[in-house]
Amino acid sequence: MQELNQLHIMYLQGVGPKKAETLQKEIQVVSWEDMLYYFPYKYIDRSKIFTIKEIQGIAGHARNDNSMPYIQLKGKISRFQLHGEGRARRLTAQFTDDTGSIELVWFQMLKYIQNTYANPDTEYILFGKPTVFGHRLNVAHPELETENKFYDGQVGTQGLYNTTERMKNAFLHSRAIQKMITQILENTKTLIPETLPQAIIDQAHLISLDAALRNIHFPQSPEMLRQAQYRLKFEELFYLQLNILQVTKYREKRINGLRFTQVGEHFNHFYYNHLPFELTGAQKRVVKEIRQDANSGRQMNRLLQGDVGSGKTLVALMSVLIALDNGFQGAIMAPTEILATQHYETISELLAGMPIEIALLTGSTKKKKREELLPKIKNGEIKLVIGTHALIEDTVEFANLGLVVVDEQHRFGVAQRARLWKKNMTPPHVLVMTATPIPRTLAMTVYGDLDVSIIDELPPGRKPVKTVHTYEKKRGDLYNSVRKQLQEGRQVYIVYPLIEESEKVDIQDLIAGFEKTKQIFPEYQVSMLHGKMKPADKDAEMQRFVSGETQIMVATTVIEVGVNVPNASVMLIENAERFGLSQLHQLRGRVGRGADQSFCILVTKYELSENTRKRLAIMTETNDGFRIAEEDLKLRGPGDIDGTQQSGIAFNLKIANLAHDGQILTLARDIAREILDADPQLVYPQNALLAHQLIRLNKDKQMGWFMIS
Repeated sequence: MQELNQLHIMYLQGVGPKKAETLQKEIQVVSWEDMLYYFPYKYIDRSKIFTIKEIQGIAGHARNDNSMPYIQLKGKISRFQLHGEGRARRLTAQFTDDTGSIELVWFQMLKYIQNTYANPDTEYILFGKPTVFGHRLNVAHPELETENKFYDGQVGTQGLYNTTERMKNAFLHSRAIQKMITQILENTKTLIPETLPQAIIDQAHLISLDAALRNIHFPQSPEMLRQAQYRLKFEELFYLQLNILQVTKYREKRINGLRFTQVGEHFNHFYYNHLPFELTGAQKRVVKEIRQDANSGRQMNRLLQGDVGSGKTLVALMSVLIALDNGFQGAIMAPTEILATQHYETISELLAGMPIEIALLTGSTKKKKREELLPKIKNGEIKLVIGTHALIEDTVEFANLGLVVVDEQHRFGVAQRARLWKKNMTPPHVLVMTATPIPRTLAMTVYGDLDVSIIDELPPGRKPVKTVHTYEKKRGDLYNSVRKQLQEGRQVYIVYPLIEESEKVDIQDLIAGFEKTKQIFPEYQVSMLHGKMKPADKDAEMQRFVSGETQIMVATTVIEVGVNVPNASVMLIENAERFGLSQLHQLRGRVGRGADQSFCILVTKYELSENTRKRLAIMTETNDGFRIAEEDLKLRGPGDIDGTQQSGIAFNLKIANLAHDGQILTLARDIAREILDADPQLVYPQNALLAHQLIRLNKDKQMGWFMIS
């Protein structure tokens, strides 16, 4: 589509330089090709013209404004009237047909509207979404045409396009976009060139690109729309997977891995004398996978997924011991000082009595201590370094770094991780861990170049956390339940979404919550923890809670990841409606880490959206992190899932939906793998088109992929 890519959007009739600039800034549309790939977000049936009486009937049965359909009316406009002053000004008018009248309202372009539609004798086709305001039915900013004109004279299914406020102010509403696309297609007389080889089109049973692009905007039938969507989704996912898999093959071929040939004294002594409990079957399987990777002759890049409390840290430690048995050092990098310190203390306790020197290195490490540690890391005396971002500083040099473990890896940017990989002449093996379960389709895309291990069992003796949803007005019963747990010697987390009071959001803030908690539970000691505290103060407050000196921890989500207090049995989350599913699940994972029954209490207001009620219902129904992750993906979309912004993938998918298009993704990946197995560099003549497209997509930064090496 090189020609369409070179034709500028401003030369279309009715566009020009100013509108073209707005299109570029708002939706990144510059060329004709960009415009053709700006797809409708939904489709509506414009074959039917309603009467106003019918619309009033529909409004009477609608649950709310969101359940009202887009409608089309035919009638006349009268009685324009201006209301208010300044920014509060609005323009209203009456739209009438033979069955009644409905109010129209505009908040922008008031003079233009009044001048353009001033003739009371002209009959218009109105299109818009009715709402009810003050018990009256109205349509805000409707589309108005003097005739119902569609591409190729078709009357029926029509696409709606997302627009921004700036676009609307520049008269670039959905109908204007449709007109631009109509112009492009009418001026594209020849077939739009293919971007997939015929062999793939036949194998995946796809329609042509020309047919797909024409039918995605102006469907000839529901079946042709389905086929157009399938073709375009497949192509988008296929090139994404082809790119990811080619990067993986490149790394496997070009980057040799260190060989860990033996499992020796450190590993065996720990396994037989220091193991705190019998490994689960899942842990044993993952350790075996890591051992095989580390002895394969290629660099290990493995993602370890495991729900909260599943024992990932123990697996990571055993992997480090294999590295030590082969004469290498290990490094564990965590996103926060709290988590790094906890790893250091846990691992020090597990290795107590073994001749392995461990160091903790964070931003808070004193200069004198740092000057003592750095030479010992460089000469190999220190075998295992645990720390935060401080590990990637240039001053930190290793003698022979063999294994890097990155915990909660999605909190690190790609560039940060890459600096740690380069701490050795031969890149070390890499094990990245996450307690945020990732849906399969997302893992195939975000972490497509990593092998995946999953710990899907909890250690024996753990009881599932009981989760309940209650309302803020039922605090009497709520506090009685919490007090009962405290009286039994347990500890409690109370989590708030904000640190300070905000004028914009009506929620309780952490500071007020801390004072209130001290008043409600005067007989108990209360700690407070938030992200704006100094590291030393955070550590002090956390240690007070860990030691049992304080019984209640009032905190923000700074305690979301990694904090391990087995005696804590209650996680009370205030304003739970303000948290996403994955975040709620992470917070819930802070309790249930001992043998006693634990509880997660979700406190909300009564007025909740439908989506929020679904989120909370899922939390009360299941403790399965993978099911929660799948539901979170469906409700929020991939761009909002924790970690995707730091993963190395920019989710600029134009049409594919990772929550719903898993089957298409799998087919696309299988075909891409089949091609690369036979031709890794895409040098065969039949793959010339694929190589060309990959180069073009990467050049245009449509892939959003960065090589991690």
